[in-house]
Amino acid sequence: MEEEIQIINENAKREKIKNFFIKNGKYFIFSISAIIILILIYLFFLEIKSRNQIKLAEKYNNIIVNFQNLKDTDQTKKNLIEIIESKNPTYSTLALYFMIDNEIINEKNEINKYFDMVIGINSLEKEIKNLIIYKKAVFNSDFVKEEELVKILRPIINSDSIWKSHSLFLLSEYFYYKNNKEESKKLLNEILNYENSNQEIKLQAQKKLYRDFSE
Repeated sequence: MEEEIQIINENAKREKIKNFFIKNGKYFIFSISAIIILILIYLFFLEIKSRNQIKLAEKYNNIIVNFQNLKDTDQTKKNLIEIIESKNPTYSTLALYFMIDNEIINEKNEINKYFDMVIGINSLEKEIKNLIIYKKAVFNSDFVKEEELVKILRPIINSDSIWKSHSLFLLSEYFYYKNNKEESKKLLNEILNYENSNQEIKLQAQKKLYRDFSE
């Protein structure tokens, strides 16, 4: 008797499962189809992204080779700006650095415009973005006022970035050059008290405190 009841219950369960799938069959087919379509779209997107990356890499390398061979500054500048404006996290950054390092572009406001364009790339890794901000500050440190330099570096100084101690040291050097030794000393001590300071920067800060501020 118990075996018969068990058989009846199992049959009832199977029937319920069968009816469930019959009733919701269209929903399952639609869901599976949607998932497959999304996967295909994602794979297509990755393929397009990979191809664009390869094309951009080839374009960048050709620009560099042509510049080294022909020294055509105007055409090189035009081509590098096109790469910057593509907002690629790798090659836009490299194009900007190449323009600055080779003095293809010299106008300060224009350079800062392209710095901001690269910094604004959403897909940049956080610390890569902070490095570019730091490089922008280094570039501007020879001619901007104190408030502007602090404003540029503020996103790094107010964070736990690996570039924080570098930024503090840059500001310290800036204030020392401007004869604001009290603020310079304060920043050097902040480097020493910051537990995540770069060890080389920390050593430089200690040496500077001993050399320029010891009584």
